[in-house]
Amino acid sequence: MTRDQLEHAIRAACEVAGDTEVWVFGSQAILGEYPDAPKSICASVEVDIQPKNHPEKVDEVDGSLGELSSFYESFGFYVHGVSLAAASLPSGWQSRVIPVMDEIGTRGKTGLCIEAHDLAASKLVAYREKDRDFVRTLLGEGLIRGTTLRKRLAALDVDEQLRTRLLRWIDVTQKDLT
Repeated sequence: MTRDQLEHAIRAACEVAGDTEVWVFGSQAILGEYPDAPKSICASVEVDIQPKNHPEKVDEVDGSLGELSSFYESFGFYVHGVSLAAASLPSGWQSRVIPVMDEIGTRGKTGLCIEAHDLAASKLVAYREKDRDFVRTLLGEGLIRGTTLRKRLAALDVDEQLRTRLLRWIDVTQKDLT
C-alpha cells in the first residue's frame, strides 16, 4: 500500500460511513507518520479502519470496500472495516494519533493513524510472526525506539507475564539488530 492508496481508503471509508473521520490501525497506519515507509512494511493490500463517529458502520465499510468487493477488484487494495476494540492499544494512544488529511488526497476527510510506537506495542501483543517481523523492521529502520516502545508496553492493559515476555523479545531483538 502507498500513502496515496491510504488517502483513497480514508475518503472512501468516510463516504460509505457518512463520517468525516476514521481510525486507521493495523500495519498500514504507519503510512500516517511515515508516508515513505519501507516497502517491506507496506506490503499489505489491506487497511484496518473504523469510522470514528459512526463505529456501528464498520460492517457497511467492510461490505462496500472489503476483500471481496468491487472496490478491491478495481483498485487492488481493500478496506477492512473492523472494530478498534480488536486492537490492544496503550493508554493515551488517542492523544498521539497522526492525522492524515488534505483537500486533494482525502478530500477534507481525516484518517487518524495510530502512532508508530503504539502500533508496534499493539502488534507485539498479537505476537504473530508477521507482527514480530513488522516491529523488528520498525526497530531496524530506526522508525521506533526501544525505550519508547518499552514505555508503551508498560501502558498496555495486559497481564504481567505477557508484558515480561514482550519486553524480553525487545531486548533480544535489539541485540540481534546491533
